[in-house]
Amino acid sequence: MGLLDRLRELVGRGRVSEVLVDSPDLVVVAEAFDPAEADSAVLARSPAWRPDEPAVLRHHLALPPDQVERAATMLAQDGWELRPSDRGGDHLHALRVQRLDALHCAQERSRMAGLAQRLGGDATGWDALQPRPA
Repeated sequence: MGLLDRLRELVGRGRVSEVLVDSPDLVVVAEAFDPAEADSAVLARSPAWRPDEPAVLRHHLALPPDQVERAATMLAQDGWELRPSDRGGDHLHALRVQRLDALHCAQERSRMAGLAQRLGGDATGWDALQPRPA
């Protein structure tokens, strides 16, 4: 079975996002950790971002340990996966594969901030990853 056939099989099962999220070729193409900077400005200053290709949108969250399971359940309803951050402690990543645009980045940033606040935590920012160009 060739690579194209394997991708078609994964698309049929809805698992393409898992493949992209765990790809070793992912690099950060945009990042937003300044709450005063508009998401449109973040994307505009990101020359590596390819708007016509899927990206992993990764929100950086700090949540109390007793709220992690609740957050994971809430996020999973909209296709988000909550994973531990390489920073350890209460630092987590909410990940989802999608096409990026300023409107959706802003909506998701607001949503993550609201979720973190409700659960007694903080949303520190987001970054976007895409595979290295061929």
